[in-house]
This record gives sequence, C-alpha cells and structure tokens, in this order.
Amino acid sequence: MPGTWHRDRVGSALRGENPTVMRRLDAGFAAIGDVQFLPGYSVLLTDDPAVQRLSELPRDRRLAFLDGMDRLGEAVERACLRVESGFRRVNLEILGNTDGFLHAHVWPRYDWEPPDRVRLPVWLYPRGMWTEERYALGARHGPLREAIGEELDRLAGGPAASPGGG
Repeated sequence: MPGTWHRDRVGSALRGENPTVMRRLDAGFAAIGDVQFLPGYSVLLTDDPAVQRLSELPRDRRLAFLDGMDRLGEAVERACLRVESGFRRVNLEILGNTDGFLHAHVWPRYDWEPPDRVRLPVWLYPRGMWTEERYALGARHGPLREAIGEELDRLAGGPAASPGGG
C-alpha cells in the first residue's frame, strides 16, 4: 500500500489522502496499521505534524489525544472481540522512536500467538512479520476495519466525521 501519503502520514490525513484513516477524532486520526500480523493493529496519529512529543501539546490537547488513544483502544478491543477469534487484550504504547511525529500504537493481543511471543512486546516479533506481503494491510481486512470504525462511532455516541478529515 505504498504511496506518497506514506512519507507524510499526518499531512495526508489532514488533506483526506491517507487511505488508512478510519475516523477523525478530537486531537488526531484513528488509522488502521500498515501491517496486520496481529489483526486490528491501529495507530492514533496526531493532527499537528509539528508535534513530536505528548509534552509539546497544551494540556487540553494532550488530554484530548490521550482520550483518543483510550477510545481507539476500546474500539479495537470491542471489534476484535466481535470479529476475531482468540482475542486476549490490547496494549497501548506511545514510543516515537522511528517516526518523528506524535502517535500511539494500539496492539491487539491473541491467545493464538506463539508462547514465546505472547508475553513479550510486539516489537520483538521477527522482522519478517513487519515486511512480508501476507501481513500487509489489504482488502481482506475490510470487515475488521469497518468494525473498528463502527465501535469508534458507538463510543462517540453516534456517527463521527468522515474518514480523512472533516
């Protein structure tokens, strides 16, 4: 799914050109992850490309971003319970080691994960899991993506703004 939006995830989301965006939230964009070796992996992107760290946001925006992370985490949990088998829990992370903009990872975890991986951070999965085509986001992830979007809407109390902007 490479494209120019890949090089500017936040800017492309603001322009409505990022195809991974599921919903616009108060302080960011809920996007489904590029890799889906753990189905439902999602990312909350900041809506300000200049912000690199949570601490750079004014307090009200910081709380809105954290609320969005919580909402996306709960939506992923609800959707995975409904659509995927063996769902166990969700891990939430704000790391910022690779991409220079504020974002939060939402990782669903499953009972079917290998025993030597299930209790470790996702980042310790083999490199191939991140690059193999069979784990890339694709059309087959549509039902789960839709379920996450529906749960985001439910948690907001109704239909949210359309994907990509608004």
